[in-house]
This record gives sequence, structure tokens and C-alpha cells, in this order.
Amino acid sequence: MIRVALVVPALAVRVGLRSLLSGSDELTVIAEAADLNELESLSPEADVVIITSASASRSDLAELLSRSDPRPAVLLISEVPEDAQALAGLPVRAWGILPLDTSAEELTAALRALGEGLLVGAPLLMEHLLARRLADEGGDVDSPVEALTARETEVLQLLAQGLANKQIATKLRISEHTVKFHVSSIYTKLGVMNRTEAARVGVRRGLITL
Repeated sequence: MIRVALVVPALAVRVGLRSLLSGSDELTVIAEAADLNELESLSPEADVVIITSASASRSDLAELLSRSDPRPAVLLISEVPEDAQALAGLPVRAWGILPLDTSAEELTAALRALGEGLLVGAPLLMEHLLARRLADEGGDVDSPVEALTARETEVLQLLAQGLANKQIATKLRISEHTVKFHVSSIYTKLGVMNRTEAARVGVRRGLITL
């Protein structure tokens, strides 16, 4: 069971997220708060904390996470691509960013992936972070910031073989949504923006067996 804490100032948004999560038997909402100070006073032991841009500043979130043991994953609900940059580098086990119009199925899959320590994000919201990372690294896409997990390596191998997400899901016996989050995590870790670049970097790094 994945324990979720909602930290959302807007009551309507909080109610909407709670409603989306209520249909899953894999998740349980253990705390709700309007801001991080209120959440801290509740002392929840959440696996994933869902926040919005208005929930807290990056410094406040970093301070809270640094005092948490174990550290939870963080899912940011936002429509602003630049917000993904604020999550990068935080002392967090895993993080993700999704738009407000995320479906219940997508939200559940994202929380499941975060619970496994994966990075997740809608492609349009991750593009700015990837472009920024490439610029900071001088265009060098051959220097991943993190090692791929065993499952991500499997997905990368199949991706390089030209398999579509649905085919990868069937082969690995996981959901297509989970495959999408694995692919998103691979892109972020390798610092690439598409499958061609991921395959090329994977080959150069010895992550793909030809």
C-alpha cells in the first residue's frame, strides 16, 4: 500500500485529487494539508507527497525533506514546465511532475512508479528540464546523472530494438503507463529528449547489447 499525503492550498484541487485516488486499492491518503507547515504538524509517514507550486518554496521543501527519514517521493502538480527544474537536486528519493488534468489511471501509475523510486513526468513538462540539462552540460548527452535501474535497462534495450510502449508493456508484463514513466525516467537520467538519442547514448555507455 502506497501512503500519500496531499499538500494543496486550494480545497477544490485537494478534493479533486482525493477523488481520483479513492478508486485505487493500492493507495491510501493518510494526510491532507494546505501547506508544508501544516503537514509537518500532522507528522505523517507518507511514501509520496503530492504538492502544487503554491504549496511551498523550494527551500522549505528541501528543509522538510532533509529532516524526513525515510525521505518520501514528491509529485508536483503543475502546468509550468520550468517547475520541474525546482525539483531537480532536492534531497528526495524520487520525484515527478504531472499536469492538473491527469487522469485517475495516470495518477495511480505515477504514484506506483514513484513508490518504486522512479522519476516520472509528462513529456511536455520535462522538455524544459532536459533542454536546460543539455545546455548546462554543453550538449554532452553521454553523461547520465544517475545509473539506470535494472528495469530501466530492460526498457531501454527494448526501446532500442524499436518496440512501441505497448509492445514493451506486453513483453515485460507491466502496464503501458508504467512503461511511459520508465521511458521518462530514462530520458531524464541520460539527459536526452527522444528514443534515438537514448539508444545512441545507451550503446555508447554499454547499456544496450546489440
